[in-house]
Formats: sequence, C-alpha cells, structure tokens
Amino acid sequence: SENGTRCILSSSSEFPEGFFTPQERKDGGIVIYFIIILYMFLAVSIVCDDYFLPSLEIISECLGLSQDVAGATFMAAGSSAPELVTAFLGAFVTKGDIGVSTILGSAIYNLLGISAACGLFTSVVSRLSCWPLFRDCLAYTISAAAVLAMISDNRIYWYESASLLLIYGCYILVLCFDIKINQYLMKKFSPCCTCFTKAMEENAEQQPLVGWKEESGPLIRQQSRTDSGIFQDDLDYSQLSTSLHGLDEISEDHPNVFTMPEADMKRILWVLSLPIITLLYLTIPDCRRQFWRNWFMVTFLISAAWISAITYVLVWMVTIAGETLGIPESVMGLTLLAAGTSVPDTVASVLVARKGNGDMAMSNIVGSNVFDMLCLGIPWFIKTAFINTPGPIEVNSNGLTYTAISLVCSVVFIFLAVHLNGWKIDKRLGTICLVLYLVFTVLSILYELGIIGNNPTRVCGN
Repeated sequence: SENGTRCILSSSSEFPEGFFTPQERKDGGIVIYFIIILYMFLAVSIVCDDYFLPSLEIISECLGLSQDVAGATFMAAGSSAPELVTAFLGAFVTKGDIGVSTILGSAIYNLLGISAACGLFTSVVSRLSCWPLFRDCLAYTISAAAVLAMISDNRIYWYESASLLLIYGCYILVLCFDIKINQYLMKKFSPCCTCFTKAMEENAEQQPLVGWKEESGPLIRQQSRTDSGIFQDDLDYSQLSTSLHGLDEISEDHPNVFTMPEADMKRILWVLSLPIITLLYLTIPDCRRQFWRNWFMVTFLISAAWISAITYVLVWMVTIAGETLGIPESVMGLTLLAAGTSVPDTVASVLVARKGNGDMAMSNIVGSNVFDMLCLGIPWFIKTAFINTPGPIEVNSNGLTYTAISLVCSVVFIFLAVHLNGWKIDKRLGTICLVLYLVFTVLSILYELGIIGNNPTRVCGN
C-alpha cells in the first residue's frame, strides 16, 4: 500500500493470457470474446438441463430427499463446483485471496441476484415453505459469521478450518432429520406463526421433482413434507422415469439429444449448439435413458466437472472483456465476475423454478452459499493440517466490516422479502430482489472505489 491506498492484483493475473493482444482486442477482437461468452452460457444451460438436473432427480428419488433438501445438498454442491475449484486454486496455486474474495464477493449476488432471476424469468408462481428457507438462512448466517471471525486476524489455523467442516456436518445432520424437525416445529409453532399455518394448509403436498403430464396430472404422486419421501410403497411409482421434460408414456425411453426441434428458432439454436451437444453426449452418460439410468452418480460428477470447466472459460473471457472495455477491477469483481462464477446456480435455479419447484430453487440459492463456506474450509484444512503444518495461512481481510454487514443484511432482506410477498416466488418478488441487489451493488462499488468509507484501491502496477 502507498499513502493508505490498497493495491489489488488484476483479475486477469489469475488466468492465462488471451489469444489476442490488447490492441487487437480494441480493434475488434473483443467480439470473439463476447461470442465465446454467449456460447459458454448456452453450454452451461445444456449441461444443467440435459444432464445435471436429471441426475439430481434420480439421486433425490433413490435417497428419498424432498426437493428443498435436494436443492440444499447435491444441487448446491454440483452448481458450486466452480467455487470449490477457485478456492483450491487460491490456496495451493496462486497463493492469494482469490477464493475468499470470489466466494464472499459473490454471496450477495447469489442471494438477491439469483432470486431476482427466478422471479422475473419464470411465469409459474411457486409456493414456498417457511421452514426450509429459515433453516438455510440460519445455516448460512452461522457459517458466514464463522468465516468472517476466522479471517478477522488475517490468519487461518487448522482448528478454525476444521470448525467450518464441523458446521457443515451439523447442517447435513439437520437435513438428515429434516422431516421430523419440520413436523415438530409445525406442531410447536403453528398456533403463533402464520407462515407455519399457511405451510400446513397450502403446502400439504409438495410438487414433485419431475415433469408434468398435462392430460392426467403429475407423473408421480405429490410428496408431502410429512411423508418419508422414499418411493417404495407403490411399485408403479418406483418404476417411473424421472425427467425434467416429462414423458408421454412412462415406458418410453427419453428422446435422443440429436432430435431436431420443430420450432424454427429452436432449430437455429440447436444447430449452433450441436458441437457442445455432441461433446457432452460423448463424455457424459445420459441417465434419462434406460440404458444409463444406474449411472446417475457418474452423470452427476462428470456434469459438475463440465460445469466447472465451462465456468472457468466464461469467467476468463469476462475478465479480459472487462479489462478491454476499461471497467474498474472493483466494479468488475462485484458485477461481471460475481455473476460469471454463479452462472450454474442461476441457470439451475431458474430451470427448477420454471417447473414450480420453488423450495428447491430457494434452497439451492441459499444452500450453495452454505456450501461455498465449506469450499473455503476444505482447502484451508488440507493445507494447515497436512501441508503447511508449522504455521497458519495468511489471508487479507480488508473491507471485512462492510462485507459482514452486507452478508447479514442480504440474508435478512431476502427472508423479509419472501415473507412480505406471501411466501411465493413471482415477478413481484423478482422485482424487489432486483432493486435490493442494485442498491447493494452500487453501495459496494462506491465503497470499493473509496467514494464512501475509507477503502481506496488501485490495481497493482497502475
């Protein structure tokens, strides 16, 4: 630092050099970067829609998970794979604070930005349950407070990182007994808490994790939160093929991914995406098809790996494009990079919200943030307990106070917004979350630029 001004590394220093020189990018080469960015958005959408979410549904069926628990665990873990990779890079490769800054910096976007997308980009009004949102918000507040307390002295010790793993273990334990806890709380607090009463009356039956058959209703029975959730009571239910798209006949196999759509615009998009469709078809077993159905865990893991790779390229391209356009580092980190690293969460949440699975979408939004805290704990624990045993990890905690206030306020605001909106996801909630996100983003940018507060920054070398 010089004269109290904090020096931050350029975002592009964490990535390889681009395939154009700065002058070539300014002369028109940046168009190629934007084409790659759009194509990566398309690729993430295809991976999530055709492989990641279908494998998640079969996992949920086999383990008897309700949609909110599935969203808070497997869906959050898979869509947050890029953050886990980023945290490992920050701890073992770059030796910097990229993991901390990326995860904490994108937390507000995850809560407010994705909630806004779910409300604005879906035409289906989804009902929400009180307990799953309260459970996930409480878990996130505790885990965020633990991370912020750890980095307050700029040092991470092995027992501190181990406590993060312990907190996430307790969270998983609560999810294991989620239905029993939910039953107890509804009986205990329903007389004095209107949201629990509404949940009992209006959400007695949850929407299933699979598609609809419009002529004859859902393909599977709707699952109550008071149910065991395991599809073993009726033989017909256990033999159903789970699919986001729905099937006309239960016994039919899923249509081939190379089937050309009928609509003209969809055909054009299909032709443009044919290279990525072919690559994914050759590398990921399609568990929607009967032949690969038992390979659903392989589908889940490989699709999560693809999501990480695509997101890395996406953030790389966004970083270089932002630098070419002269967008300040602090502004880019709070907007473009935060949104870029959260593309899988955004796409997955919007897709399930469009199917009416509101609890699953919200649990993924908040649950992915809880998992992000674990993403910090795993590499920290490995490094402090097994690699760098003599001493702690050094991290930079500048702006800690503002980050803490922002995280807590965003959790409180999203919970209040859902409550005041009648516990449903619709366009009004999306608008409220969008306004809140814009307010938080503007204040964060002003703080990072040193216009408010006392936190002036500059890019190192400039």
